[in-house]
Amino acid sequence: MSVTTPPVAAKKPHTQTYHGITISDDYAWLRDPGYPEVTDKDVLDHLAAENTWFEGRMAGQKETIDNLFKEMRARIKEADKSVPQKDGDWLYWIEFEEGAEYKKWWRRPVAGGPDELILDEVALAQGHDYFRLGAIAVSNDGTRLAWSVDDNGSERFTARVKVIATGEMLTDEITGTLSSLVWVAHDRGLVYSLANEQWRTDNARLHWLGQPTSSDVELYHEDDEGFRVGSSLSANEQWLIIGSSDHETSEVRLVPAADPLAQPLLVKARRQGVEYDVDERDGTLFIHTNDTHENFRLATARLADPGNWTTLIEGSDAFYLTGVDLFRDFYVIEGRRGGLDQIEIRYYDDLARIEPIVFPEASYVAGSGDNPEWAVTTLRLSYESMVSPASVIDYDVAAKTLTTLKVQEIPSGYDPLLYTTERLEITARDGTPIPVSILYRKDRSGPGPLHLYGYGAYGIAIDPGFSTTRLSLVDRGFAYAIAHIRGGDDLGRAWYKAGKLERRTNTFTDFVDVARGLIERGYSQAGDISISGGSAGGELMGAVINSDPELWGAVVAHVPFVDVLNTMLDSSLPLTPGEWPEWGNPIEDQAAFELIRSYAPYDQVKAQAYPPLLVTAGLNDPRVTYWEPAKWVARLREMKTDKNELLLKTNMGAGHGGKSGRFGSLKETAEEFAFILWQLGDKA
Repeated sequence: MSVTTPPVAAKKPHTQTYHGITISDDYAWLRDPGYPEVTDKDVLDHLAAENTWFEGRMAGQKETIDNLFKEMRARIKEADKSVPQKDGDWLYWIEFEEGAEYKKWWRRPVAGGPDELILDEVALAQGHDYFRLGAIAVSNDGTRLAWSVDDNGSERFTARVKVIATGEMLTDEITGTLSSLVWVAHDRGLVYSLANEQWRTDNARLHWLGQPTSSDVELYHEDDEGFRVGSSLSANEQWLIIGSSDHETSEVRLVPAADPLAQPLLVKARRQGVEYDVDERDGTLFIHTNDTHENFRLATARLADPGNWTTLIEGSDAFYLTGVDLFRDFYVIEGRRGGLDQIEIRYYDDLARIEPIVFPEASYVAGSGDNPEWAVTTLRLSYESMVSPASVIDYDVAAKTLTTLKVQEIPSGYDPLLYTTERLEITARDGTPIPVSILYRKDRSGPGPLHLYGYGAYGIAIDPGFSTTRLSLVDRGFAYAIAHIRGGDDLGRAWYKAGKLERRTNTFTDFVDVARGLIERGYSQAGDISISGGSAGGELMGAVINSDPELWGAVVAHVPFVDVLNTMLDSSLPLTPGEWPEWGNPIEDQAAFELIRSYAPYDQVKAQAYPPLLVTAGLNDPRVTYWEPAKWVARLREMKTDKNELLLKTNMGAGHGGKSGRFGSLKETAEEFAFILWQLGDKA
């Protein structure tokens, strides 16, 4: 291949027929039949050619990339540590050293004594191109540590155990985990979940320390291939909670943590569309559920009669109840009202006593932080906004006072008074007001470059939080906007439902309508807008460049979920059965087949001009398999009528999240921003 021309993928005819409809896929061969092992020479050669093309085309942007990386890195306090938090007899914290990609985990006795290094990610990552810590759990008596590591991005973790005081590694090694690690039976056992061949956790297993994994006991097995199993402890650490769920239905079992082989107690049998989670205090279950209202209610039940639920807090159209945390003397309600985070303290013995925690800004992100102890008088909270760096705050429950313990430090300097943030509403084509959070410098004047970010899936809200990397665009005259489009749950569960299944296209049209609304309000103009999204947000990118290509001046699609129809037709893929409640099942439902086909970015590529596009992929990605972006780019190269840049970068040793480490991932953000600046004509 000449480096002066982009790679052209071979076309190899391939067809499938469903519901009497035949679909052609000339690039299906890019899926290695041996996946998750990728060894096919033609596939690897094509990905390598695309990477060579990416490197060649981006070579001219090296100075910009380096400058962006330096300024982004200069905003990070490299030698930094978290605020210590008490858990039992110890204070725990994490610490980054100058220049380190990964962190170290420390503790010291509350009563006084030397600091103790309990886990060194820097040492564990040595010799690996990729490193990710999964679960980490200190035994209840504080003597042992269990943790798990993924060293290739495949999200298949290996768990180990050591004695903290001596560093002695125990013989226990559990491979193929994809779960938390939960200490039970007075620290004699660990509960975990294995990933099966389809990368699904359909089990909860008990490992006895010192015993071979072949003797591990399966505490629960899930027969529905669309459900996933996870385990945790109740807040009072008396119960092992085994939950099984898909995207819209859940079921919970309780087992005494001291006796994990006891018969599990089923709280309530699953009912399609009903989600619930459970905690326990003094024989009373607290159930957070959407059974009577889509925005969830809080109910209680006696442990002796777990399926008989009595409402404690009614569901509400105005208040979206997102979570409940129990403590010995009070409980904490988290939710959103009008899209804005709310935290309330409530009391077991006085139902009328409600104490909201009040924050100073009109728009912010706030939530409960790390609060590991049962008997507490002070709550650890997190707080930030688009102009306010992340803060760690303690809230004294009795005094009702907030004490800021730490504010994110930006060594190169940051003056919040230079910036302003707004919360707008832009009306979508069907009349629905869509919230938009926007940040820009106060000295910005007139229409200028705009970056618009969106996700809009799985009921995941995109919070208007703080970002140091974002400043590299904003300080170059960009406005940075987040479109809180339907498909997320920013405004409650109805907002999520309005962007899934048969209403999926609302997500895409909302994003386009937000862009047009921002143009009408004078923030930017067509062709001067860059956009980005990842995974399901990458699907969004693919949909809007098919429908409205003229709006966008640069597009970045990270690990984009663009081959939606083919993926949802393949039940052998890791996520597919669990995703059918989100997208529909095109195998059994012709209407779902036709709907997905009508918007799937890969299927809807057409002969038209497309905006400049940077696409990323991960060879080991189990969530959006590498061939989705590879096939999409191949079809775009075949069909598009313009000469705009089209680049594909595949991380050959990473997965869904790209490169690991705080600076490796920062370099990729610098590449993304350099591409945007290049395409929008800013050579800064």
